[in-house]
Amino acid sequence: MRAVVLHEYGGPDKLKYEVVPDPVAGRGEVLVRVAAASVNPIDYKMRSGEMKKYLPLELPAILGRDLSGIVREVGQGVSGFAPGDKVMATATKTYAELVVVKATDLALIPEKLDLVHAAALPVVALAGEQLISRGTKIQTGQTVLVAGAVGGVGRSAVWTAKKAGAIVFAGVRKSQLKEAESLKADHVIALDDAAAMDKLGFIDAVADAVGGETANQLLAKVKQGGVFASVLGPPSDAKLHPTVRVEMIRSEPDAKTLRTLAEDVVAGRFSIPIDRMVPLEEAGQAQAAAAKGGIGKILLLA
Repeated sequence: MRAVVLHEYGGPDKLKYEVVPDPVAGRGEVLVRVAAASVNPIDYKMRSGEMKKYLPLELPAILGRDLSGIVREVGQGVSGFAPGDKVMATATKTYAELVVVKATDLALIPEKLDLVHAAALPVVALAGEQLISRGTKIQTGQTVLVAGAVGGVGRSAVWTAKKAGAIVFAGVRKSQLKEAESLKADHVIALDDAAAMDKLGFIDAVADAVGGETANQLLAKVKQGGVFASVLGPPSDAKLHPTVRVEMIRSEPDAKTLRTLAEDVVAGRFSIPIDRMVPLEEAGQAQAAAAKGGIGKILLLA
């Protein structure tokens, strides 16, 4: 098969499209012919070496954390999947034509969800859901501010919090206020508007997908006994707020929840915008574009 391989840490040019041995599904595993993978920040942070201390790579390595595709083969002990099934998952080594996935991490794609578009969901949709369900553990009637609400993680977090019955503030930049109206949050606030931030009262929780100084400002808005949950690490001012519980969340596989989120997308309850779709061999350029920021996901077509 062909895959995008990283032989040494560095810039996007270090990603090489080359022929590698086909993976083989073992017991409890499924071999998937990849239709698409998506580019996530963790991918280019691992490529550059930024995450080497926490997530070291055994080089040469194949990057990629999520996929959609067609089941090619099932390993021993696997039930519920058969060759030809359309599936999606959070996995590893997904910048490739073939990927082996644990059957327990694999979810069937809803009939009305486009096979390629499904690749945009696993990592960010699960991260947003877990930011709320495992991080803030928000309850009906409580207030939660989702920072970075128009991003993939933020959109999923806003929907999950609304589904839990929370009062949701969508935190965005001033330039994103109009776009944020489509999120159906209870309130929209510009995090880069000092006057708006001054008017924001204390809230029960923050679900953070922004980080930096904005995270410190929002941490100071959390009530005593409240929660600050983030996918980007603890705020630098965390020690100044000992009465606030700080929770760190990293997207983890959850096939059942992923399927539910995909059904919510099909029903129009929330969406993960797609910026562009490019061939797998252009993974380097795709990572460079993604690193510049933006709203939509970039999909790699295998």
